[in-house]
Amino acid sequence: MNYIIAIIRPSKLDDVREALTSVGIDGMTVTEVKGYGRQKGQTEIYRGAEYTVSLVPKLKIEVAVASSVTERAVEAIRTASRTDKIGDGKIFVFGLDDAVRIRTGESGESAL
Repeated sequence: MNYIIAIIRPSKLDDVREALTSVGIDGMTVTEVKGYGRQKGQTEIYRGAEYTVSLVPKLKIEVAVASSVTERAVEAIRTASRTDKIGDGKIFVFGLDDAVRIRTGESGESAL
């Protein structure tokens, strides 16, 4: 099993959700986050004054998947969230030792 964390643009959430659903992933966790990478923030104009926002709003998507689905899930996220502009985000994949469904006590891939 693997744990995928993707940092994406907020405008791409629906596209990513649909892409993950199409590869058979039923659920995900989404968190509003702020950060910066190579983008180094952005300049905005508010009431005629220009100012720099050093932390850019993004969404963090977390998904636990079976090992057999990992590559398709990563490709689905990458394809759906890509705009070819700086600031598209990152995808991280971690090994996942176990998962337990609280309601039934199922563990391993059957808990996903």
